[in-house]
Amino acid sequence: MGFRFSRSLMSGVMALACVVAPPARADFPDTVASVKRSIVAIGTLSPTRNPRFRFLGTGFVAGNGNQVVTNAHVVGMPDLGDDEKLVMALSGAGRVTARPITKESIDLDHDLAVLRFDGPPMPALRLGDSSTVRDGQDVAVTGFPLGGSIGIVPVTHKGIVSAITPIGQPVSTAKQLDGAAVRRLAAGGYSVIQLDLISYPGNSGSPMFDATSGEVLGVLSMVFIKGGKESAVTSPSGISYAIPAAFVKTLLTP
Repeated sequence: MGFRFSRSLMSGVMALACVVAPPARADFPDTVASVKRSIVAIGTLSPTRNPRFRFLGTGFVAGNGNQVVTNAHVVGMPDLGDDEKLVMALSGAGRVTARPITKESIDLDHDLAVLRFDGPPMPALRLGDSSTVRDGQDVAVTGFPLGGSIGIVPVTHKGIVSAITPIGQPVSTAKQLDGAAVRRLAAGGYSVIQLDLISYPGNSGSPMFDATSGEVLGVLSMVFIKGGKESAVTSPSGISYAIPAAFVKTLLTP
């Protein structure tokens, strides 16, 4: 014996299906492709130097499309020479394009900097709510892990949030208290996002974003290095730290 559904019952079933159907989720490669459009290399340019471009770190476009976020330590160099200027380099086919950039605001306590460039704006990444970050969440970072040694080509590493941990880690001797550590202690400390993913010193300033939405949840600031600096390339630890995006939002102005 067959069953007959009335038109009203069938409409109700279809309506219920629409309610409980899972939302469409972005494909990770599509998310990466979208993020890469906003990634820039921060460095200095000198016409009398070889190579002319000196890589300092990674940055990403945010805010009004003419602002770039990076780490304060990336742009903390001494005064530039007469023939040297701060620039951002854009990846692309063939020759690398460089655009002048200036410092807008610096937050030494949270190792953050906002830079500004003139001319046509670029696609800006959305800043998410870093207070909602959870252990085990899928995240990724995109930047220039090895600087310009392999060309200005953004590279993405994917992993998870392994912990939300205080920035003020205990040290065994007073000799380990550098200026940055003292400032953090004086400011009362704050929490950073510990990541279980491979990154390198060139990733400083890279956006740490949700693997699904692409929203920036933090800014990569530190890479835990085993042994000497050379080990950062040959034997990366897989432990990195990101500054929560909430601190970036306080720096961005129209």
